[in-house]
Amino acid sequence: MTKAMLIVAGILAAAPVCADEASDTFVEANILGIFYHELGHALIDTENLPVFGQEEDAADVFSILLVDSLYDHETAVDMAYDVANGFWGEALVRDQDNQDVAWWDVHGPDEQRFYNTVCLFYGADPDAREDFAADMDLPQERADYCYDEFSKALDSWGSVLDDMAERKSGGTLEYAGGSDSLTEQIIEQEVAALNAEFRFAHPVTISVESCGEANAFYDPQDRAIIMCTEFEDHLRAMADLL
Repeated sequence: MTKAMLIVAGILAAAPVCADEASDTFVEANILGIFYHELGHALIDTENLPVFGQEEDAADVFSILLVDSLYDHETAVDMAYDVANGFWGEALVRDQDNQDVAWWDVHGPDEQRFYNTVCLFYGADPDAREDFAADMDLPQERADYCYDEFSKALDSWGSVLDDMAERKSGGTLEYAGGSDSLTEQIIEQEVAALNAEFRFAHPVTISVESCGEANAFYDPQDRAIIMCTEFEDHLRAMADLL
């Protein structure tokens, strides 16, 4: 899907739920970023997509690509600050808890995910996002390649989104409900917006529920994305550290 087509589709997409407090805005942006990440996993599975490299990296790329594409410029920039800082916040939480970097984990180090997110978002429109890159201390050595990195990401995921947007029939995201929480409000709204634009190779169930931990994950056996309500408190505590 070309960037122009994504922006046209994004005009109809829902913006984040309005918030009165900065912490709410941070929580909302990161819930959406996490949801898009898990949706990337779901598409890799249900669309039978090849992945060259770590799947977690591919899902991160998909997430920031949607942030750039589904929202107007100002909203996307605000979200990108919060989503990127979400990774930096995870690193701060890790340091606060005296946890070592889990080099064995399928996810990359949080600091690297931060810079990858900043680079991709900056690379989508370098002329308009110089201040964003400067605010996030993106080194020039990396910034020089960000336009190419974003272009490759758009080429990779764009054709998938094109096919989904052009399908006349297919599966949808099926919202299964959950708890009465901010997460539920955000996800229910976003599911409706995405279903208005795309059809999927197979239905994917979305649920919001208590998991006993701050987490979100895609279950390939059930073709289901589970968003854990515990993430809200985790993100609020993280916002206090930033």
